[in-house]
Amino acid sequence: MNSQWIAVIVTSLLCYALKFIGHAIPEIWLAHPRVQRITNLIPIVLLSSLVAMQAFTVKTKFVVDHRLAGIAVALIALKAKLPFPAVVVGAMATSAIVYRLKI
Repeated sequence: MNSQWIAVIVTSLLCYALKFIGHAIPEIWLAHPRVQRITNLIPIVLLSSLVAMQAFTVKTKFVVDHRLAGIAVALIALKAKLPFPAVVVGAMATSAIVYRLKI
């Protein structure tokens, strides 16, 4: 067995252990208002960091390019409370146009 398979098995066991521990935590601990506020914000923070990393980096370098225009249009569309498909299509089209124009 090579090191990759060992890493996969160990990671799988760790994931299972984390899931088991999550189910074993007493519900009274999870009902605390502070814990609920934190757990509600975790997905937002993770998604925001993913968007930032994908939009502003290429390998290990910080870049500002056409993706910033797409994000700006998406933010404006979200602020205007447009439907999600319109947000995505608007951001995609803007990014493509700016990329094509090489602004």
